[in-house]
Amino acid sequence: MITNSKSRKRKQPWSLWTERRVPSEYEAVTYMFHNHFRNEPAPFELSEDWGINVFYKTNREGSTLIAAVEDWEGYRDTRAYTYRRYVEDQKDREVYCDNLIDEFEARSHYENLAPAWLEFLGDYYLSVRFAGHAQQMSAVYLGQMAPSAFVTNTFYFQMANEMRRVQRQAYLAQVLAMDTERPILADSQHARAIWTGGETWQGLRELIEKQLCAYDFSEAFASRQLVLRPIFDHLFNTELALIAEANDDRLLSMLHDDFRTYDEAYAVDNTKGFVRYAVEHGEGNDELLRSLASNWLPLGEKAARGIAEGFAQAPGADSADAITERTLAAQSRFVASCGL
Repeated sequence: MITNSKSRKRKQPWSLWTERRVPSEYEAVTYMFHNHFRNEPAPFELSEDWGINVFYKTNREGSTLIAAVEDWEGYRDTRAYTYRRYVEDQKDREVYCDNLIDEFEARSHYENLAPAWLEFLGDYYLSVRFAGHAQQMSAVYLGQMAPSAFVTNTFYFQMANEMRRVQRQAYLAQVLAMDTERPILADSQHARAIWTGGETWQGLRELIEKQLCAYDFSEAFASRQLVLRPIFDHLFNTELALIAEANDDRLLSMLHDDFRTYDEAYAVDNTKGFVRYAVEHGEGNDELLRSLASNWLPLGEKAARGIAEGFAQAPGADSADAITERTLAAQSRFVASCGL
């Protein structure tokens, strides 16, 4: 028997859903997931005085940026990523990077590059994975303290992108060590000694370590997304890629081009989207974000100057002043593009 289409039961929206429509897959697995946000009398089912409840109420519910917005469930990831969709997209990027590395390995790429360039990489590049690990941690923290799962997920996907970059950098260290017969280049203790003691790294290290201690969500967001990320990404995804290209290191250049085109672009789009939502729905958030970014900028300038001085040591590189100027200009343009 054929059933008349008019007699078929219509799909019913979920009871939690406030709009009269069926939620998308993205909304269905994300909406109202943070049932502990603004849960009274405390976020978690423990005594109000327990440390975890005090911490969350102080640094999340009590954070000025979050408190100014009544409803955070309206925010959306610019790409509406679920875990499934994110993995599908990133699988293509990983296949691309794998094929790229295989192609250059077949040519014994690093065996044919100038010794001066290889020395530069050992002193001024390979230790960057420590900065990458720290940025993984800061992305996870922002995700953990975010006011809705729609916000949380964007930071968790940024964390995964940081992991992707660190993995490729660690791999390059191993390849360099094997191709140049210098096993010390793959030694984590050696790279760590440069990170903790190398003069040009200390501005970036200070910025990152202090940023990790910014517990208030407003400050953590502004310091990471408006100062640290734009400065770091411009230095390594743009400036370093250009220097690598000038030294015939097409593998390194193309990897960072990929990080800039996809991973950095995702962070940029969601930072702009978050700022726009926070400013449109929360009075005073524009001035708050401008103030916080301004407070962190001196540390950002110090970090940019130190890395630029290191980059200037590469064969054929521009001056440290020129690299620093372009980096800070890029950060300034980015903040302006966020409407701040």
